Formats: sequence, C-alpha cells, structure tokens
Amino acid sequence: MKQQNNLSILLKGILRENPVFVLILGTCPTLATTTSVVSAIGMGLATMAVLICSNIFISLLRKLIPDEVRIPCYIVVIAGFVTLVQMFMHAYLPAMYEMLGVYLALITVNCIILGRAEMFAGKNTVGKAALDGIGMGIGFVLALLSISTIREVLGNGSFAGIALPFFSTHKISVMTQAPGGMLVYGIMIAVVNKITNGKAIKKKEFSCAGCPTASTCHGGCATEAKEDK
Repeated sequence: MKQQNNLSILLKGILRENPVFVLILGTCPTLATTTSVVSAIGMGLATMAVLICSNIFISLLRKLIPDEVRIPCYIVVIAGFVTLVQMFMHAYLPAMYEMLGVYLALITVNCIILGRAEMFAGKNTVGKAALDGIGMGIGFVLALLSISTIREVLGNGSFAGIALPFFSTHKISVMTQAPGGMLVYGIMIAVVNKITNGKAIKKKEFSCAGCPTASTCHGGCATEAKEDK
C-alpha cells in the first residue's frame, strides 16, 4: 500500500495534476522558452532541479519554520537553489545560460515551485516531498517539450536546431510568436482535459485556505477560507 501511495505521488504530476496543462502554473516560462526544443529542455531541467531540491529542504525545515513567515522563508530557500543553478550553468553551460537569459532567474517566482512548497513539501515527509518534486518536474519538462516540439517544427521547420524536410520550406512563422504559443498551449490543455475526462483535482487539496492573504481577499478566497473553518 505504501509503494502504491508513493507511486501515485510520483506519477500524478505527469498527467493527472500536470503543473502546466492541469494546474495552469508557470505560464510565463512555458510560453517564453518553448520557441525551441533546446531552450525548453534547458528551462525544464533547471526548474526540475530547483523544485526537487527546494521540496526536500523545505520538508526538512517544515517543523522549524514559523507559520507566519513560511512564504518568505520558502522564497529564500528557492532563491538560493536558483542561484546555484545559475552559477552551474554560467560555468559549464554558458550557451544555455545566455539562451535562457532572465527567465533563469525568474524560476525563483515560478508558481509551480512555490505552490508545491506550500501545498505539499511543507506538509509531508522528505521522501514524499522528493517524489512530488520529481513527478512535477518530469511533468513540467514533458509539457515544455511537447509545446516546443510543435512550435519549432511548424514555426522554424526544425527540431532541436536540425532542419526537417518539407517543414523547413513550409514554415508557419506565427508559431514562434506569442499568438502561436497561446494557440498551441490552449490546444494542449484541451487534449489533456479530454484524456483525463475532465476530472478536476480535489478542491479541498488545492483550496484558497492555505493562501496567506485569504483572510483579506474580497473575492472567493475569503469566503472559501471561512467555509473551510
């Protein structure tokens, strides 16, 4: 039973709770770095590394971090790992570092990482937090890879920089622009929704009750937080 539970934690981020196609998080880096397969994979792996490390570290400190300042503490931890990833890429993968540019630093405020820290890592053991980070990271990488493949093949007529017959002479340039990115993103969300039969994740698991500003929100968060109490 324990193995099945751990397997469920690992696999849920790949499709059922995919951070990009189901939870609709990390939209900015998703659209910005998926014009090419290489940049998408680079962003996906960098985010995955930060996600796994921050999940583990936050889970280790979950009983030591005061509830009132947990969000600032989470951001400091995430920023620390992002800095390490930046330094590593700058030293050993300079081309990738230049390609990702400012979006590498913006991993710090990626909603996927902060969201998993708040909703999972801060409430579970180190092992489960690590599995959640791996699963969500794989889901993020696969999402970026699928979108970037469609956009690069149709928009640039290539795959990972390698020219493809027919596509290289019949490019659809809009696919490498913002409208093309939104179009592909929307279609992929619809496809995943169809595959999963539109089964939404449990409202209780991802409610507004965990939001630090829920009590001051004049919209649905304040109402929902009161109902949960």
